[in-house]
Amino acid sequence: MVTLDHILSFLLFAHLCMLVRDRVEGKVPAVIVFGDSTVDTGNNNRISTILKSNFPPYGRDFEGGRPTGRFSNGRLPSDFISEAFGIKGTVPAYLDPMYGISDFATGVCFASAGTGYDNATSDVLSVMPFWKQLEYYKQYQVRLRDYLGEQEAEEIIREALYFTSIGTNDFLENYFLIPIRRLEFTIDQYQDFLIDIVKNFIKEIYELGARKISLGGLPPMGCLPLERTNNLVGANECIEEYNNVALQFNSKLEGLVMQLNDELLNVTVVFSNPYPILQRIIRRPSLHGFEETSTACCGTGRFELGYLCNRFSPSTCTDAGKYVFWDSFHPTEKTYLILTHYIIKKVLYQFF
Repeated sequence: MVTLDHILSFLLFAHLCMLVRDRVEGKVPAVIVFGDSTVDTGNNNRISTILKSNFPPYGRDFEGGRPTGRFSNGRLPSDFISEAFGIKGTVPAYLDPMYGISDFATGVCFASAGTGYDNATSDVLSVMPFWKQLEYYKQYQVRLRDYLGEQEAEEIIREALYFTSIGTNDFLENYFLIPIRRLEFTIDQYQDFLIDIVKNFIKEIYELGARKISLGGLPPMGCLPLERTNNLVGANECIEEYNNVALQFNSKLEGLVMQLNDELLNVTVVFSNPYPILQRIIRRPSLHGFEETSTACCGTGRFELGYLCNRFSPSTCTDAGKYVFWDSFHPTEKTYLILTHYIIKKVLYQFF
């Protein structure tokens, strides 16, 4: 059944496309994605990890109502960005055998749910480490050149948008959960450790030809339903310590973006910061058509994630459009659409 929320979501996306419609053609031929579960379109389906989402009710509002490995009820920000650029409506996962280089030539996702900048983060749930995503990208370049020829491949590599969304797991799944990194680093030192990894990554893809780069920031991670559930002492409110860490790290990322734009020639690096819009949605949900912010749609909405969010989960909501979060860690498609609209208006418009 078509609900008011579906209509509002459609109108929002139509507005997003109208903002950029007249300046899209030829500007960005592909969207190349690195990151974690916020942009993983199915790579974890193909690796040995317990962190998967290729089963119902995930994908309930995706085309055909099918689960794809996306950790949401529908599409992700990278999908919406690709569509806004006039390329295609979904970005395929590199490890998905259903797709080949002809599909990847106009956009490809190397992201892996549960990973982080820190290799130790990917070890927690045995997911693809960040460095491996870069290795797959190098392999992709070889395949692209073989498929299109040197000149056309180089143009795609140069003109593509490189979109990253990663970092939350380094803090919530690693630093604050497992004591090893806390024994090595203060929180400020750990942030600097991660910033060095980010800097080296950007410089490496730059050397490989990237010239249009979007570096994603952290959300108000203390407000994720799972963190609020764990905050028993704080009456299940947002954990402000985690939110403050996100703000601090985002500030360092923003500084890094300025530094890289000064140091590297003929490159545009932008900082796509989800924090302000997600915080605004959480604080004033009714302005965006939401009713529930503290619990998620799936199951009880307090702890369900991955295999705990399944077709047998009790009390799963019937209309995800009323919820900011789909499971205890990930936003709904509607939230992602609003976030994408915000990021395009704030920074990504430069590439249209």
